[in-house]
Amino acid sequence: MEESFFPLEELWERLLSGEPGQVREAFVSLGASEQAAVLGHLERMVSEVGWQPEQRASARAALEALQGVEPAKGSRTTSP
Repeated sequence: MEESFFPLEELWERLLSGEPGQVREAFVSLGASEQAAVLGHLERMVSEVGWQPEQRASARAALEALQGVEPAKGSRTTSP
Protein backbone atom coordinates (compact mmCIF):
# COMPACT_ATOMS: atom_id res chain seq x y z
CA MET A 1 0.00 0.00 0.00
CA GLU A 2 1.37 3.37 -1.01
CA GLU A 3 1.40 6.28 1.40
CA SER A 4 -0.08 9.71 0.77
CA PHE A 5 2.02 12.83 1.12
CA PHE A 6 -0.41 13.80 3.89
CA PRO A 7 -1.19 12.22 7.27
CA LEU A 8 -4.56 10.42 7.18
CA GLU A 9 -6.48 13.09 9.09
CA GLU A 10 -5.10 15.89 6.90
CA LEU A 11 -5.79 13.84 3.77
CA TRP A 12 -9.50 13.58 4.64
CA GLU A 13 -9.65 17.22 5.71
CA ARG A 14 -8.38 18.15 2.25
CA LEU A 15 -10.63 15.68 0.43
CA LEU A 16 -13.71 17.02 2.24
CA SER A 17 -12.61 20.68 2.30
CA GLY A 18 -14.86 21.85 -0.50
CA GLU A 19 -11.79 23.45 -2.11
CA PRO A 20 -11.28 21.82 -5.54
CA GLY A 21 -7.53 22.43 -5.54
CA GLN A 22 -7.05 20.81 -2.14
CA VAL A 23 -9.31 17.91 -3.10
CA ARG A 24 -7.34 17.21 -6.29
CA GLU A 25 -3.94 17.63 -4.60
CA ALA A 26 -4.87 15.14 -1.88
CA PHE A 27 -6.34 12.68 -4.39
CA VAL A 28 -3.37 12.64 -6.75
CA SER A 29 -1.03 12.04 -3.81
CA LEU A 30 -2.56 8.55 -3.51
CA GLY A 31 -1.77 5.36 -5.34
CA ALA A 32 -4.29 3.56 -7.53
CA SER A 33 -5.80 1.32 -4.84
CA GLU A 34 -6.11 4.20 -2.37
CA GLN A 35 -7.76 6.38 -5.03
CA ALA A 36 -10.28 3.63 -5.73
CA ALA A 37 -11.01 3.28 -1.99
CA VAL A 38 -11.47 7.05 -1.61
CA LEU A 39 -13.82 7.24 -4.60
CA GLY A 40 -15.87 4.35 -3.27
CA HIS A 41 -16.11 5.94 0.16
CA LEU A 42 -17.11 9.33 -1.25
CA GLU A 43 -19.78 7.66 -3.41
CA ARG A 44 -21.14 5.83 -0.34
CA MET A 45 -21.19 9.08 1.63
CA VAL A 46 -23.36 10.65 -1.07
CA SER A 47 -25.71 7.70 -1.55
CA GLU A 48 -26.06 5.86 1.78
CA VAL A 49 -28.23 6.83 4.73
CA GLY A 50 -26.62 7.83 7.99
CA TRP A 51 -24.42 10.69 6.78
CA GLN A 52 -25.07 14.24 7.90
CA PRO A 53 -26.13 16.76 5.21
CA GLU A 54 -22.80 18.61 5.57
CA GLN A 55 -20.89 15.35 5.07
CA ARG A 56 -22.95 14.51 1.98
CA ALA A 57 -22.36 17.99 0.55
CA SER A 58 -18.61 17.74 1.17
CA ALA A 59 -18.44 14.31 -0.46
CA ARG A 60 -20.48 15.52 -3.44
CA ALA A 61 -18.19 18.55 -3.82
CA ALA A 62 -15.15 16.27 -3.70
CA LEU A 63 -16.56 14.01 -6.41
CA GLU A 64 -17.32 17.04 -8.56
CA ALA A 65 -13.78 18.39 -8.04
CA LEU A 66 -12.38 15.04 -9.16
CA GLN A 67 -14.26 15.00 -12.47
CA GLY A 68 -11.68 14.72 -15.23
CA VAL A 69 -8.76 14.07 -12.87
CA GLU A 70 -6.53 11.40 -14.33
CA PRO A 71 -6.48 8.50 -11.84
CA ALA A 72 -3.27 6.72 -10.95
CA LYS A 73 -2.46 3.80 -13.22
CA GLY A 74 -4.65 0.85 -12.31
CA SER A 75 -7.35 2.95 -10.63
CA ARG A 76 -10.94 3.14 -11.81
CA THR A 77 -12.08 6.44 -13.26
CA THR A 78 -14.53 8.85 -11.68
CA SER A 79 -18.13 8.83 -12.83
CA PRO A 80 -19.23 11.52 -15.27
